[in-house]
Amino acid sequence: MTVTYEDAKQQLLDAILTHVPFDGWSEESFRAAIADCDLDEGLARVICPRGAVDLALAFHARGDAEMLERLKSEDLSDLKFRDRIAAAVRFRLQAVPDREAVRRGVTLFSLPSYAADGAKAVWGTCDLIWDALGDTSDDVNWYTKRATLSGVYSSTLLFWLGDDSPDHQRTWEFLDRRIADVMQFEKLKAQVNNNPLFKPFLAVPNWLASQVRAPVRMRADLPGLLNPRK
Repeated sequence: MTVTYEDAKQQLLDAILTHVPFDGWSEESFRAAIADCDLDEGLARVICPRGAVDLALAFHARGDAEMLERLKSEDLSDLKFRDRIAAAVRFRLQAVPDREAVRRGVTLFSLPSYAADGAKAVWGTCDLIWDALGDTSDDVNWYTKRATLSGVYSSTLLFWLGDDSPDHQRTWEFLDRRIADVMQFEKLKAQVNNNPLFKPFLAVPNWLASQVRAPVRMRADLPGLLNPRK
């Protein structure tokens, strides 16, 4: 049976996870994973040109996929929207099989050379959450929603890494407080925008914001498109 690149990548990911708690997302861990899989090193380098970094991103993507599956299977219709967002963040963190792998990932993506990859991964997670919850914004709000949630998710993730409370209860309380802070800010912003005293000062910023559009997403029904994501 022919093994696809994606299958081989997932095998490497499964293998490296046994080494990451000891050696991090490092070249040593990557080489050990290659040996564990009995895979040709040249092929492994083609599949993962950046070695363990590519597998760390694959690990993050796997967690995103599990979060989406749970969002599809759970009935959140009776929850307030803010509670749906909190649930999505909880599902994402609960999809992690080993906190040490995430802790090592945070260390990796805090390095200047990989910081952009880490930020992109977090942004991608928040984009998936908003899409799954039915966000239809196509203006500057598309960006502000994802940027705000990225901040909430990142701070909650860091809190969660150090939380030893039963069932991570303190983390979920922390998450609720962060979302409450965001809601208060949005309420204040709405009050400022609706205040006639501020309208002359906000005319230019609001006009500029109105010119911003969300990225165009490719249609899934067009022939030849294997990945409808933007």
